[in-house]
Amino acid sequence: MILPDRNLLADATSPYLAQHAHNPVHWRTWGPEALAEARAANKPILLSVGYAACHWCHVMAHESFEDADVAAVMNRHFVNIKVDREERPDIDQIYMAALHAFGERGGWPMTMFLDPDGRPFWGGTYFPKEAKWGRPGFVEVLEELARLWREEPTKIATNAAALERRLCERPKSVRRASLGPDFVDAVADRLLELVDPENGGLRGAPKFPQTPLLDLFWAASRGRAGERARSAVLLTLDRMSKGGIWDHLGGGFARYSVDGEWLVPHFEKMLYDNAQLLDLLGRAFVASGDPLFCIRIDELVGWLDREMTLPGGAFAASIDADSEGEEGRFYVWTAEEIRDVLGSAYDEFAEAYDVRPGGNWEGRTILNRSADRRPWNRDREARLAAARARLLERRAGRPRPATDDKALADWNGAMIHALVVTGRRIGRDDLIDRAIAAYRFVADAMGEGDRLAHAWRNDRATRPGLSCDLAHMARAAIALAETRGSEPWLADVLRWMTALETHHADPDGGWFLTADDADALIVRPASPKDDATPNPMAVAIDVCLRLSVLTGDARWRRRAEEVLARLSDAMLADVFSTASLTTALDLAIGAVEVVLLVPPGSDAEPLRRVVFESSDPRVILFETESTAGFSPDHPAAGKTAIGGLATAWVCRERTCGLPVTEPAPLRVLLETGRHV
Repeated sequence: MILPDRNLLADATSPYLAQHAHNPVHWRTWGPEALAEARAANKPILLSVGYAACHWCHVMAHESFEDADVAAVMNRHFVNIKVDREERPDIDQIYMAALHAFGERGGWPMTMFLDPDGRPFWGGTYFPKEAKWGRPGFVEVLEELARLWREEPTKIATNAAALERRLCERPKSVRRASLGPDFVDAVADRLLELVDPENGGLRGAPKFPQTPLLDLFWAASRGRAGERARSAVLLTLDRMSKGGIWDHLGGGFARYSVDGEWLVPHFEKMLYDNAQLLDLLGRAFVASGDPLFCIRIDELVGWLDREMTLPGGAFAASIDADSEGEEGRFYVWTAEEIRDVLGSAYDEFAEAYDVRPGGNWEGRTILNRSADRRPWNRDREARLAAARARLLERRAGRPRPATDDKALADWNGAMIHALVVTGRRIGRDDLIDRAIAAYRFVADAMGEGDRLAHAWRNDRATRPGLSCDLAHMARAAIALAETRGSEPWLADVLRWMTALETHHADPDGGWFLTADDADALIVRPASPKDDATPNPMAVAIDVCLRLSVLTGDARWRRRAEEVLARLSDAMLADVFSTASLTTALDLAIGAVEVVLLVPPGSDAEPLRRVVFESSDPRVILFETESTAGFSPDHPAAGKTAIGGLATAWVCRERTCGLPVTEPAPLRVLLETGRHV
């Protein structure tokens, strides 16, 4: 099959692919047709992977993909396939693993060269059009690889076969080690050595939020790491919330900071980062009482409503770093611009937000409060808020960065979960209502029977979905079941987790990312490692453990323990990249099960509020009117209410303490594990 000699991205649903629909490159979407064309023409495949908010993807597009001369070389020698990594994370994961096997650091844009069967034989990331920075020019690379394909096919075939074998390798033996609390403590101790004691996050630059690590530190703060781990999280959130990585006018965190002090962001904003950080901000606020964290929660939710909410209620994927062809242009200021807007309020604002005549980045100012040491004062904050509102209004008149308006089921699931748990922690029912609106859209518009689509845009969906979609949406539904009662949420959890087991189960333990009825790839990915988001297997383990408590079905707990045992070798081999699995292990070891019995006519709200306000993510709430008829192995079996009052039973390590009917002793019991 030879496809037409033209660009075929015009009908693509992905905004990233649509950005390239008018390139002179004869782009194809990934699929059997494109691979068949490569076989028929005996051409190698040039696979370009990126995403809509990626700055360096834009740079390479402007330099090379929009250049007719470069495009002519690409079209002559290659079948060119463009992939949105957010729409097809399975493809991205496979070829990123190949790139790492080449010894490359990885990143986007990712540029891979494949044989017509999809087997990689060479690759890299960004290539400049002309040779510079020690990197060869893109045309030079293209011509040399085309020559190798023509003149040294044996070398190409040998490389492709060797790399395919490496990608398909699976552990030959599994110790199925029984990891316990000592392992969680040891991992936390080791990783805490990497933390920047002044700025939080990991030492050095660039600085990423690394939220799976922060989640692990928060879990470990209940163990031997104690205050050291807790302080690492609070310090990181404080510095990020004051730094330039936070948009002080419009809200939302950027993807990372290029420096070591959280000052200069890579200006793109991703839904997944903000979902994970919202959850952490909620925990930090109820644990510390620091008003900064509550303010950031409110501003982040305001950003979601104003800039990220799609028709129907779901959330968009990201906002670009670039506008008017320049990274960060939308967000930065000169001192003169700020003075023009604020007038007499300028001096106070400039002192607080690091505004200087010469700027703090390339002659301009990135607003931040990292150096503002004045104590929090209500009147001052009110004046600064008024000044920010005026600047935000002025900024709204600038050309905006593009929004990638596709809805991703997994990222939406992560944000729904964060809104629910944060809303109940800080007593904001509006956050939970907002989460339900998004949940309904994903479940209804992206659902089909017991399955979920991965991506949706303009009434078109990318199916079949991935394990990450089922796991994240199931976790969101679990949170809603604990918060708003079991129905209909628990039925959705069971439906999606059954689909996960049916279509994604790995015979060796765990779950494949792709479904059993998806188009075949050279390998079926099942990596145990975290990306910028927690590994979907860790999320699924979390759901299994909570589902076991909420249903009394011990099979789900056994499944979680089985997967953790199966992945123990990977966890022992790479504690950094498997942090979310260690956090899931901590839940398996230290889950705090709260059985709340609510007889008719009793008031459970004071006890419920204590449970919801807990900053311990291991707390699992099961609420019921009566335990009559429960099977003996159900966590609530045999529990009774005291004197017709709402009664809480707190169980740890499958052992329950004495019942409590008052908020104060329940709070002590949840925080310390001791009765008063």
